[in-house]
Amino acid sequence: MPKFGSTILSFIPSWTPEGGKYAIEKCAEYGFDMLEIILPATLDFDAKTVKKQLDNVGLEGRCTLNLPSDCHLPKQPEKSLTLIKRAIDKVAEMEGDFLGGVLHSAIGKFTGQPCSDTERKVVNHVFAELAVYAAERNIIVAPEPINRYESYVFTSADEVLFMIDRVGFLNLGLHLDTFHMNIEESDFYTPVIKADKKLKHLHITESDRGMLGEGNVHWDDLFRALATIDYQGPLVLENFSSEIRELVGPTSLWRPSKYNSEDLAKGSLAFMKNKVAEFYIN
Repeated sequence: MPKFGSTILSFIPSWTPEGGKYAIEKCAEYGFDMLEIILPATLDFDAKTVKKQLDNVGLEGRCTLNLPSDCHLPKQPEKSLTLIKRAIDKVAEMEGDFLGGVLHSAIGKFTGQPCSDTERKVVNHVFAELAVYAAERNIIVAPEPINRYESYVFTSADEVLFMIDRVGFLNLGLHLDTFHMNIEESDFYTPVIKADKKLKHLHITESDRGMLGEGNVHWDDLFRALATIDYQGPLVLENFSSEIRELVGPTSLWRPSKYNSEDLAKGSLAFMKNKVAEFYIN
């Protein structure tokens, strides 16, 4: 059965040692199995202490990284490569086996043109180097395609899967997000089926970032596909409440959220569990 997780954004706006400890405690209290830690771009992150904190409350931990504005991979490949390798080192220190996130570009960086063949060659070369580095540490690297208003590099599952096929390393995977899928994919079933065992991580998010089941995501199609490929990875809640005020600007929460962060997290967790119970055969 899949595991049920949440990103830190259900609890805190960004990682700090104090905030992280709070997020770990709340994640366990609400009944999740795992916490996705969005690493700070500074990589000021005490992985060994965090591992102990997770173990103390019986949670698994997974790390993601979103490239900062000064690490736009197609234009700054060496700087991006260095940063992602450092993030992989943090995963290894935490005894983890996965790094996901927006590893292909800085969010909001554009050229005004589609990703060029030259840029794609640069991206492929970097991910080939990352795959070798990560394989030596038994870590999977899985970039997350995001929507056209946030990136032009990887915006669909097909683009990431094509890169994986071209690069040819088994420890490269796909990190999907239903919010971005709702904008960029033609449906919620086909990308999951195409990805099959290459799907390694899934952000579960409603079309308006609110309570699962109250928006436009076709949840039955998604969970039918997940059951078809027997997806056993984590289902990771990533929705936002304007109650966490620091998220309002970065996530464009221009209207007050219908739910506070606790009710949003607990209600969405119940929704995920119900869908798994409905579509997975024990």
